[in-house]
Amino acid sequence: MSTSTTPEGALLLQALRHLSPSLPLLTDLGERFAAAGHELALVGGPVRDAFLGRTSPDLDFTSSASPEQIEHVLEAWADTTWDVGRAFGTIGARRGDVVVEVTTYRADAYDPESRKPVVAFGDNLEEDLVRRDFTVNAMALRLPDLTFVDPHGGLEDLQERALRTPHTPEVSFSDDPLRMMRAARFAAQLRLVPAPEVLTAMSGMASRLSIVSAERVRDELVKLLLADDPRSGLELMVQTGLAEEVLPELPALQLEVDEHHRHKDVYEHSLTVLDQAIALEDPPEATGADEVPGPDLVLRLAALLHDIGKPATRRFEPGGGVSFHHHELVGARMARTRLRALRFDKDTVKAVSRLVELHLRFHGYGSGEWTDSAVRRYVTDAGPLLGRLHKLTRSDSTTRNRRKAARLAASYDDLERRIERIRAAEELGAVRPELDGNQIAEILGIAPGPVLGRGYKHLLAFRLDAGPVGPEAAREELLRWWSEQPESGDG
Repeated sequence: MSTSTTPEGALLLQALRHLSPSLPLLTDLGERFAAAGHELALVGGPVRDAFLGRTSPDLDFTSSASPEQIEHVLEAWADTTWDVGRAFGTIGARRGDVVVEVTTYRADAYDPESRKPVVAFGDNLEEDLVRRDFTVNAMALRLPDLTFVDPHGGLEDLQERALRTPHTPEVSFSDDPLRMMRAARFAAQLRLVPAPEVLTAMSGMASRLSIVSAERVRDELVKLLLADDPRSGLELMVQTGLAEEVLPELPALQLEVDEHHRHKDVYEHSLTVLDQAIALEDPPEATGADEVPGPDLVLRLAALLHDIGKPATRRFEPGGGVSFHHHELVGARMARTRLRALRFDKDTVKAVSRLVELHLRFHGYGSGEWTDSAVRRYVTDAGPLLGRLHKLTRSDSTTRNRRKAARLAASYDDLERRIERIRAAEELGAVRPELDGNQIAEILGIAPGPVLGRGYKHLLAFRLDAGPVGPEAAREELLRWWSEQPESGDG
């Protein structure tokens, strides 16, 4: 390896110092491939991140070797190898805690009407690099000699925080339309700004995302949302029309503001709520009952989507007012539909839609007028989502009126204190009726079934309303309820 005193040489030295913990492994693998007559290079994210002083979670390599030849070399080095995607030329291997993936030089392209890539293996590193998504990912370190390869000016673009493509953007995005989503993700993760020609291509080709599977689109959206600055990526998606293909509910929030400005810009409000929710996330190591270690996908999705029911429910009232009655219920249904379309798992869909449904509940609290029964119901309705609901509700205050903001914050502080007091006294997280199913069946002389279930639900509601009253009072309430039921013979 040789480096010069040029600025590029100095940056390369910094990158190599960042990679120093991995250099013995890189050299070893490079020598093994060279001894077998093959080229090997570290490529893509690990090289880019080394220049940024970031530690990449992956070690990705490209090689002149075929998948079978890669497998043969790795078997002598690794504890285990596996087929990541032989048809795509990728073999994975693990040695101790180190996981690597090695891919044959390749050139892949999408058929204009197909979701599946057509793979062709290449025979040199430069041809492989020109097929990569962006110039900042088209840099490589040849191994074992650590020669830096940057035919498309990726290092300069990285310094300038510019996002460009090695080929023309139209060709790059036609090869894999998901790269447009990746551009938005890199804006959020790395604060890279797409070059004008990239923006133009994204805007003109956004509809091409329709050929990409929902699962791949979802995975890119998740990475964007979990980044440090998701707002910039989301704004780029809206600006270029990508959001219309992926999350059309987001640009739909750009409601035409009425002439008297009686309501906020819902789109800007939603992005601000997302920013504020992120700021409230707890440290990753947090373990408290209501703490939300960041980055938290459910909280971020709920913050972004909490008002998506507003466009469908907007009404202009007599006198110039604007209302959005029941937008939280409509929004919960819309969130459920969209997240299912994006193939999110059931738990995420359920949690996000529930938070959207509950996000206005606090506004009935006023200055503390809720009874203890209402506080209990707030906690039990939120269930394990209570910590996220706390943060979502606080984030939903974007008023510029400092006095109003302070009043809302103080009111929520009061609600949280009341929750903790009632929790401490009543173990709210495990509220159950004061008679169990067996006791209910014995008192009423009934067998297990729907009637018993109704009795149990009634006693649970009674417990929430009245607090802990003891088994005898619960028995009296059960008998009172039973006397009103047609099955009792008395009703």
